[in-house]
Amino acid sequence: MQQYSRQTLTRVKDAMIRLYRCEKGAEGLEKLLIIGAIVIPLLGLLIIFRGKITDWTQDMWGDVQDDSESYDPDF
Repeated sequence: MQQYSRQTLTRVKDAMIRLYRCEKGAEGLEKLLIIGAIVIPLLGLLIIFRGKITDWTQDMWGDVQDDSESYDPDF
């Protein structure tokens, strides 16, 4: 087994303490968790109601097309 010097062990210990106390990544992780908490339920709702949403958008698009066909610019 390889023996490490006291100085090397102290450096490793200090690096581990710095890594443990570092909060740079915590803010990014918190943002990611918040976004995930919003996006995942919305995605679930879109998947559950996709048939109704599709029907609704097709009906609305049909209304837009009907209105555009009856549009008279001279009126």
